[in-house]
Amino acid sequence: MVRRLLAGLVVVGGVYAAVVPAAVASPLPVPGDRLTVVVSGTGGGDGTFQLDCGPVGGDHPRAEQACERLGELALGGGDPFAPVPPHVMCTMQYGGPGAAHVTGIWQGRSVDASFNRGNGCEISRWNTLVPVLPDARA
Repeated sequence: MVRRLLAGLVVVGGVYAAVVPAAVASPLPVPGDRLTVVVSGTGGGDGTFQLDCGPVGGDHPRAEQACERLGELALGGGDPFAPVPPHVMCTMQYGGPGAAHVTGIWQGRSVDASFNRGNGCEISRWNTLVPVLPDARA
């Protein structure tokens, strides 16, 4: 009888020990992505826009599509805000005077990235972020 009682207490204690720390150690919810996008030199897409993802909001003209794109990029594991690595050879083509600056929080980390369309690498970086950045090809 005593063995059964002790065995029952051990099981209950083990379950309690497993559940209580998990509930206490739960991290606080992380706020969603929040970016400020400043665009110039593109013609129709210029301006300063707030983009919130999780939930979608802000005054970005294509907020829902932009958040979907950022979600796709997050799944890919790369960093779309990383600069072109040094010593990379880029095609010498000019994509126009478009420039953008993106600041804020994405995937829980700070973002402070500048974009232009001055060569093939920079054009590719820009195009990766369409519709976060306006489609300057149109």
